[in-house]
Amino acid sequence: MEVKNFAAWDYVVFAALFIISSGIGVFFAIKERKKATSREFLVGGRQMSCGPVALSLTASFMSAVTVLGAPSEVYRFGASFTLFFIAYTFVIIFTSELFLPVFYRSGITSTYEYLQLRFNKGVRYAATVIYIVQTILYTGVVVYAPALALNQVTGFDLWGSVFATGIVCTFYCTLGGLKAVVWTDAFQMVVMIVGFLTVLIQGSAQAGGFHNVLEQSKNGSRLHIIDFDADPLRRHTFWTISVGGTFTWLGIYGVNQSTIQRCISCKTEKHAKLALYFNLVGLWIILVCAVFSGLIMYVYFKDCDPWTSGIISAPDQLMPYFVMEIFATMPGLPGLFVACAFSGTLSTVAASINALATVTFEDFVKSCFPHLSDKLSTWISKGLCILFGVMCTSMAVAASFMGSVVQAALSIHGMCGGPMLGLFTLGIVFPFVNWKGALGGLLTGITLAFWVAIGGFIYPAPASKTWPLPLSTNQCVPSNVTELVPPVLSSRPAIADSWYSISYLYYSAVGCLGCIAAGVIISFLTGHQSGKDIQPMLIRPVCNLFCFWSKEYKTLCWCGVQHDGGTEQETLENGNTWKQGTETVLQNGLRRESLVRGPSSNSKNKSYDNVAFEKITHF
Repeated sequence: MEVKNFAAWDYVVFAALFIISSGIGVFFAIKERKKATSREFLVGGRQMSCGPVALSLTASFMSAVTVLGAPSEVYRFGASFTLFFIAYTFVIIFTSELFLPVFYRSGITSTYEYLQLRFNKGVRYAATVIYIVQTILYTGVVVYAPALALNQVTGFDLWGSVFATGIVCTFYCTLGGLKAVVWTDAFQMVVMIVGFLTVLIQGSAQAGGFHNVLEQSKNGSRLHIIDFDADPLRRHTFWTISVGGTFTWLGIYGVNQSTIQRCISCKTEKHAKLALYFNLVGLWIILVCAVFSGLIMYVYFKDCDPWTSGIISAPDQLMPYFVMEIFATMPGLPGLFVACAFSGTLSTVAASINALATVTFEDFVKSCFPHLSDKLSTWISKGLCILFGVMCTSMAVAASFMGSVVQAALSIHGMCGGPMLGLFTLGIVFPFVNWKGALGGLLTGITLAFWVAIGGFIYPAPASKTWPLPLSTNQCVPSNVTELVPPVLSSRPAIADSWYSISYLYYSAVGCLGCIAAGVIISFLTGHQSGKDIQPMLIRPVCNLFCFWSKEYKTLCWCGVQHDGGTEQETLENGNTWKQGTETVLQNGLRRESLVRGPSSNSKNKSYDNVAFEKITHF
């Protein structure tokens, strides 16, 4: 295909993104130079407000994968992608009401500290390693995606773009810490929305207006949104997106270090919850923009599909190609769109680097070297940011072989995030599960998720389950048209058309449910955990929702955990749930710690200070 190069104004707009992002890192490095502690660097001193955190959360997970991949999905498979608004809603509710209160009130920095409090060090370290692998893999995908866009629209060297992205992210993340990441994300979120809006306005104008877009999309079967077919092999249906999508995104939001780290950086629990709910609005806005971009793109190319005709080589190049077409006479706007794609990447990569540095420092470095000074701790944290910046950037090479960026990204989260979701659910919801059940469940979930995902990669699902909606090449230049036929599926084992063909959105559900089932069974076989050995703050008594009519049933479901001394609010206020002694927690493998402060509360706004538990280590 013919590459359309940037004009001078495109370079100006694009360069401004990098300069401002880097400038924010420099600003916070100078501003916070007198607060040189690892706590300040990694969690912003736990004094962030809900607004910038909400924007940061949205920007981080609505990455270039969404900017480039989601419109392409809608273009090829229809607007059923809209159903993700159901999944997003359930995910935010579960995160804010089930998982966040436990993490916030326990005063942890790494979510995997919870696993040591609840189970033991072995479970914590296993989960940390899995998280590190998952995040590096995922970050590789989101680094590669915008580099592909830049290569497509400007002819820039693909790998030069990859390394430029990694260098800028690592630079401002290392200089400014979490505060730089959050405020840069907020700026980049604005760039993403402006970029989408320019595409929507200009694209709809060239496609004959929104009414024509909807009419043509309906004629092309793109508005058939709700399909209640329960077949788990179908790529996108109501059930795969709403149920499978909930499991997938709950693994991303509910127990992911990158999300929880920014939530616990908020000044109060109320601010943390508000950040999540405001973030939900941002998710909906980006989703609507992506869906309408895909529909406009379909109407624009409905008589000459550039992918089927061979004009472009991959579906993920559709959006940048479309942008260069509609903005051909408007210098500066193609640069704005590429800045939009890169904004998503910069925010995601920076958040991932910061989270990786945090879990590595908290879960490994501090465990091995507990006497580190604040200054040395900060320098080690910055060194870890540089290390993971290099690793995540290098991982983009592997991402070039993973196919569709949306499917690749969500598959990675499903393979690793699902079992992790199951592990934390075992700890928070099932008080009787012991460390053997937790570790066995995690290994079982990982095995099942990787088995089905790798099998699906080797043996793709039959075309009847995944083949795109009709795409026309009637008005393409004949010499450019190539015949696109379904791949020949030969020499396939019987399991390939059933287990391996399951929708990629169910990978997380397979890993999560497998982990929970195995964890419960193993715990009963090996002797379940005694409730009196578990601190009440580590458990969420969700049985209250289902056993509200009977105190006897509540007590049975609590499995001996002392939640019956009063309401949860009273328990938090009296601060006695965390005992002075260390006998109980030492049984779970904790180093000798005494948690000496109860959570301070504000009865007016029902929020809790996130410095509730001050840890004093006895050497």
